[in-house]
Amino acid sequence: MANSKEAKARIKINKLLEEAEWQFFDNEKGPANIQLEPNVKITKKDIDAFGEDFESTKGGFIDFLLLDEKGFPFVVLEAKKEEKDPLDGKEQARRYAQSQNARFVLLSNGNLHYFWDLERGNPEIITEFPTQESLMHRLEFTPDNNRLADDKVESDYIATTQNPNFKDDPRYQDETTKAQYLYDEGLRVLRPYQLKAIQALQRSAETGNDRFLFEMATGTGKTLVSGAVIKLFLRTGNAKRILFLVDRLELEDQAYKNFVRYLKNDYTSVVYKQNRDDWKKADIVISTVQSLASQAKYKKLFSPTDFDLIISDEAHRSISGNSRAVFEYFVGYKLGLT
Repeated sequence: MANSKEAKARIKINKLLEEAEWQFFDNEKGPANIQLEPNVKITKKDIDAFGEDFESTKGGFIDFLLLDEKGFPFVVLEAKKEEKDPLDGKEQARRYAQSQNARFVLLSNGNLHYFWDLERGNPEIITEFPTQESLMHRLEFTPDNNRLADDKVESDYIATTQNPNFKDDPRYQDETTKAQYLYDEGLRVLRPYQLKAIQALQRSAETGNDRFLFEMATGTGKTLVSGAVIKLFLRTGNAKRILFLVDRLELEDQAYKNFVRYLKNDYTSVVYKQNRDDWKKADIVISTVQSLASQAKYKKLFSPTDFDLIISDEAHRSISGNSRAVFEYFVGYKLGLT
């Protein structure tokens, strides 16, 4: 009821929009970036007329257009009464988004929210709305599972990033000095079982899966395999930015040093706590899960769409509680290592 002290759907959705820095009206932060229809600004009278639970709207829902930084629609938000399932009528939202050349859809009843990238799979549950900046980043993300599956991953996948011309060196070409040359130069070669793991992920992705798990014993090169997976996703355009979560400080430093060693010629790695102001410039962001889970900092620091691939090292330690919440907060491909 409109007079209830408990916030209803419209109030909750307005708060989510505000927290993600979407705004109905022009202010000191910039122009309004929410519209009811193309090129028509919303007034406070319009918003109030919907009712606190959208009870005054036809069908109990309303579609908003969220605009990109140039003022063009690129998100359709279908806001519904609390009693309605956000997924009801999702195809209608899809058609409307496509008619506006909008790639993204948000579906919400104030309590349950979904994010839908129309170029990638089905709606995914989120707990916060993504920001405009985060979605602008995601526009550069063009996932293609076939491209991911077709990329040829061979034993020299990492070594060719470390030194694209290493095979031209006479020491490599000479079988008697080849192994010593690779060792001296720090060039990493994937072993057959590591290749099998990566190729299994490729086959799984080809069938439409976007969640993967590697079970690997200690000492079998999980970080090297992770480096190859990271290169695979970045190289094929299936990720623009990757979050690598660890559960101990020493693993954070170790992962950073290894990714720099493996991938620095093509991709930039940073430890989040050391690059709080410019982490968005990096391809790979490394953090302990505890530092993000503390006081739910991850919700304040990141938008759900800031990363396209989330990798959780020692995933068996972070399958519940706050650690799991961090992992599941983000929308994107997920890889667990255990």
